[in-house]
Amino acid sequence: MAQLKKKKRFYDVEMPLINKETQLLAYEIAELDNKYIKYDLTRILRGKSILVQFKVSVKDNKAVATPKGIVLMPYFLRRMIRKGTDYLEDSFSTECKDAIIEIKPFLITRRKVSKRVRRGLRDKAKEELKKYVKDKTSERIFEEILKNKMQKELSQILKKIYPLSLCEIRSLKVEKELEANENAVKVEAKEKTAEAENDNKAEEPAKKKEKKAVKKKEIEEEIKSE
Repeated sequence: MAQLKKKKRFYDVEMPLINKETQLLAYEIAELDNKYIKYDLTRILRGKSILVQFKVSVKDNKAVATPKGIVLMPYFLRRMIRKGTDYLEDSFSTECKDAIIEIKPFLITRRKVSKRVRRGLRDKAKEELKKYVKDKTSERIFEEILKNKMQKELSQILKKIYPLSLCEIRSLKVEKELEANENAVKVEAKEKTAEAENDNKAEEPAKKKEKKAVKKKEIEEEIKSE
């Protein structure tokens, strides 16, 4: 008896980040686990050309796609650059609540500016972004980028140095996911460091008092010997 050939079929994949579903072709839903897909959000964001990379995970016969990377398309950025302006780029890795991520900010000034101003904007952007993502999960960061929340807050801060005509995140990707125990170890290490610093601060007044007492005693002994 001839065996029936398996046919590929479409399986629904949820994308909670954008509240949408897509479909992927496979023989079985389990084959979709750890598969990467790219999704263009240009229509959803009304012309803002963003490409998101998702990673599919299958659990209880259900496929869910979580964001792992986001890229602002180069042709969109080229359209934003005008004559008589300067643009700034940077790239650095930092740690958020559940992962190590790489961030690439992209800034355009309203006029030509000096190297000193450009350096100031770049350094301040890096400092503020590191501070901003520190206590947020990677999924929350992706969500805030799509809502333009992160960019708005950064633009308001950088305006004090020099006003910008564009403040965007050109690229963001998850370099490494942190395990729960790794995070626990890091939190514990930070707590121990903080405790040690507090202990040192508490010991300092006592040490100063002790030194003063020793010095006073030495002076008294010198006076007596005279």
